Amino acid sequence: MLIPKLSSVFSRRCLCICFAAFPLITSIEASAQQGGLLWSDSDSTNDEKSEDEKDKHSTLHIIACYLPNRVLDLLDIFRARIRVGPGFGVGVRATEVASAYVGSYATVYAGLPGPRGRSFPKSPVGLESHTGVTVSVVDATVDGGIGPDYSPTEFGVGGQLGIIGADIGFDPMELLDFGLGIFTVDVQKDDF
Repeated sequence: MLIPKLSSVFSRRCLCICFAAFPLITSIEASAQQGGLLWSDSDSTNDEKSEDEKDKHSTLHIIACYLPNRVLDLLDIFRARIRVGPGFGVGVRATEVASAYVGSYATVYAGLPGPRGRSFPKSPVGLESHTGVTVSVVDATVDGGIGPDYSPTEFGVGGQLGIIGADIGFDPMELLDFGLGIFTVDVQKDDF
């Protein structure tokens, strides 16, 4: 009984340390690279670098951010949220091409927010509003900037009935991103 508790505490502390250390490491890395003191994966000495070379991080950055990036990639695979607020709606997604939604709701959600689509993590709680109709790529919805932000490759279902709703989903591209991320390959370009 003691070992699972210790490993859980250890895991949480490791994550906290990694997330807390990120700004410090990034700042040290930026200072060192400006002074030419830090090795990089790029051997280019030209001032003009291609876009791929600009996106490369130093080895120190990759090592320091490895664990937080893998955790975030793992969380990106699934969407599982409960919503509370007024509205009625139903939706189904089998990628963006095979999706449908009709309804209107304005809610507060809690749970796994789904694919980030960016480096910065999404909050597990927040506001969400979605009104209108979607059929395949024809989207006649309004979300006021606080919509559900579905990935084009996401599969899932969601519904809002009165004051309670739920939204679940799975993104196979995020699963691929997680699997390849183990080897530091970032196909979704969402690592920091």
